[in-house]
Amino acid sequence: MSKFEAGTFDCIVIGAGHAGVEAALSAARMGASTLVLTMNLDMIAFMPCNPSLGGPAKGIVVREIDAMGGAMGKVIDKTHIQMRMLNTGKGPAVRALRAQADKVLYQQEMKRILEEEENLTLHQGVVEDLIVEDGEVKGLFTQVGAVYRAKTVIITTGTFLRGEVIIGDLKYSSGPNNQMPSIGLAENLEKLGFDMVRFKTGTPPRVNSRTIDYSKTEIQPGDEKPRAFSYETTEFITDQLPCWLTYTAPRTHEIINENLHLSPMYSGAIKGKGPRYCPSIEDKIVRFADKSRHQIFLEPEGRNTNEVYVQGLSTSLPEHVQRMLIESVPGLEKAEMMRAGYAIEYDAITPTQLWPTLETKKIRNLYTAGQINGTSGYEEAAAQGLMAGINAAANVLEKEEVILGRADAYIGVLVDDLVTKGTSEPYRLLTSRAEYRLLLRHDNADMRLTEIGYKLGLISEERHDAFLMKKQQIDDEITRLRQTTIKPNEMVQAIIQETDGSDLREPMKAADLLKRPEIKYNQIERMVPPTEKHSEEVEEQVEISIKYEGYIEKSLQQVERMKKMENKKIPENIDYNAISGIATEAKSVLNEVRPLSIAQASRISGVNPADISILLVYIEQGKIAKVSS
Repeated sequence: MSKFEAGTFDCIVIGAGHAGVEAALSAARMGASTLVLTMNLDMIAFMPCNPSLGGPAKGIVVREIDAMGGAMGKVIDKTHIQMRMLNTGKGPAVRALRAQADKVLYQQEMKRILEEEENLTLHQGVVEDLIVEDGEVKGLFTQVGAVYRAKTVIITTGTFLRGEVIIGDLKYSSGPNNQMPSIGLAENLEKLGFDMVRFKTGTPPRVNSRTIDYSKTEIQPGDEKPRAFSYETTEFITDQLPCWLTYTAPRTHEIINENLHLSPMYSGAIKGKGPRYCPSIEDKIVRFADKSRHQIFLEPEGRNTNEVYVQGLSTSLPEHVQRMLIESVPGLEKAEMMRAGYAIEYDAITPTQLWPTLETKKIRNLYTAGQINGTSGYEEAAAQGLMAGINAAANVLEKEEVILGRADAYIGVLVDDLVTKGTSEPYRLLTSRAEYRLLLRHDNADMRLTEIGYKLGLISEERHDAFLMKKQQIDDEITRLRQTTIKPNEMVQAIIQETDGSDLREPMKAADLLKRPEIKYNQIERMVPPTEKHSEEVEEQVEISIKYEGYIEKSLQQVERMKKMENKKIPENIDYNAISGIATEAKSVLNEVRPLSIAQASRISGVNPADISILLVYIEQGKIAKVSS
């Protein structure tokens, strides 16, 4: 095969899924000339699994991506068919937005954004090999011999690396949705010395909406109140489509138990580790045998299709068994299966081989992001893509790299978990993974991250000005409520009685009265009206800041203690084997992860507090034995 020079760029992004598009946009917008290479230009930002974004933790990640100037939030706001706020009856730390996507419109809109972005070139091509010289990536070449040179490369290949689709006893080489798999690049990464793992994910069948008996299901409408992920969205979609809820039946469970021997999950055909928090229906029925039924959500895939995603029925059983399963579910007795569910096995790299910037430790200027790093979910992929793109561009443009801390964002939790702890199964972001989740809320993503996005050039002047005004309004209103006294007059008592609260016996600061669980900001507003009406977002921030002040203060104190440990840096070339007293297991994982700080070292599985104490003494005494290069 003859090779030819095809172009030179600051940054090349391999893959145009959810990680790839955010990586490319952030790099290009920061000023790095960027090329996106994808196997199929018609599959940009495709949703091969569930047609939705958001939910607990994940929805906050979408807000964080938007707060830093990413595209995911804006695109889903423009193309969704339904939007709902989850956990509204619970505390602010677990509230999250979830959108049902029109998967085709989402894909088309994201492609349009990439095509119109200055400084960004979009090519179709299959990457075969990376060009690596003296431990540094210099570019790549494709299947047809096109040679592209680059200062940085970001790999965002999703589940395509040596992908294999499995349905019953059928197993064939394929990426998701019967796309071409990436085989050459997987072999190349292995030759370059990367540790690879084999993971598995899956998807449920799709059925024809016209053949569903919705009278046997429960309607799940979107919120009437307009909502959005992006802080810049001003136009809202009001004609939403409902989803529908049904359940498995005893016959569903019988069919699975009778055909378990045909399941690749149990026959041994599937070797890869699957996601614990999104199991197949056969796995759920085996693991939770005491449950008489499981929820099934019927989710439309878009406005211009009859395909309905059968959420909760993910399976790789043979197609004839899948047909029986569908017919056993109330409302789906006569449902026509349009696509069978399947499992897909793929290669991922062990993420402890990455620095917190998502640059690989083995090869300089090479970054990875998304499911190749062992995660599951569009949101986790997009978040990594954003950070990899930012850091690749910063590398090229000689700017400071960006590493978000665990107290800064769920994105920080995600990246730190991956590069510090690794993952033995497809990683899913959960609220329980964040120690400071009261600080990492849906409502305050802009307060946490907009300044960072602005300094990187990803947030416009206009948006930044609006953010500063909002921040000032929040601060001013909190100050006003702390300084304003509410007296126990007849009007005040009447408002309090509406809440079934106890009467006000003596004058009280408005902020202190707002701390009562039953009192809301709008009631305080009626008692002591502000000089001008604030937006709902400002009011929400004010209420949460005052009502949860004590808890927030405790979290901030914990963050300060952790920052002291983060500031205790570990010399890059330290030789852990030369430190006596540290356990052998700890030396092994410390040498593998190469933590940048004492705080990061303390989070590594296999490193105990005694090891940290010895390491601290060793560093503070200046006894730094360096690894010979």
